[in-house]
Amino acid sequence: MSFKKDKYKIIKKAIDKKLCKFLFDYFLNKRYLTYILFNHKYINPSEKMLGAFGDGQVPETFSIYSDIVFETLLQDIKPMMEKETEMKLYPNYSYARLYKKGDVLKRHKDRMACDISTTLNLGGQPWPIYLEPTGKEGKKGVKIDLNPGDMLIYKGCDLEHWREPFKGTDCAQVFLHYNKKTKNAVIFDDRPMLGLPAFFKGKK
Repeated sequence: MSFKKDKYKIIKKAIDKKLCKFLFDYFLNKRYLTYILFNHKYINPSEKMLGAFGDGQVPETFSIYSDIVFETLLQDIKPMMEKETEMKLYPNYSYARLYKKGDVLKRHKDRMACDISTTLNLGGQPWPIYLEPTGKEGKKGVKIDLNPGDMLIYKGCDLEHWREPFKGTDCAQVFLHYNKKTKNAVIFDDRPMLGLPAFFKGKK
């Protein structure tokens, strides 16, 4: 399979079992900690630096933008990404979700900051992702199963991708987004550096 030709590529065992389990446990603990802090009103739920329960795509599901652990993973996996895509890349941002029963990810294409994207399975019950490799909207698409540690690389701005209703209890996915190195490429999702929350966008 060629990423340049097919616009997607599956990488088996992109990270090892030990790291994968650490990241899955970390994510579960982060969700529980955030729930406790919000529920007991130690932190206002509008404060999203620890994470949020719901976003525009998947309501009431725990997600994190630019968590420093996942931003470090974004940075460390870049050499692998450049090798597999045969491109020089800028790391842009990380985003992670801990899906729950009944969640659906509707068909969509990503914003420009997600030119070269990954979904990396961290653990939980299996939940396939579908994508349309022709780039034509509304087609049936292909089903891709990922085990913990497996990663799908795909052209997020070009290919529709989605997930059908989740029947398990937990499924942790981290999305690592990169842009091809060009003169006008977006870097760090328009933040001064990796790890900063979204309100730093546009600040130098």
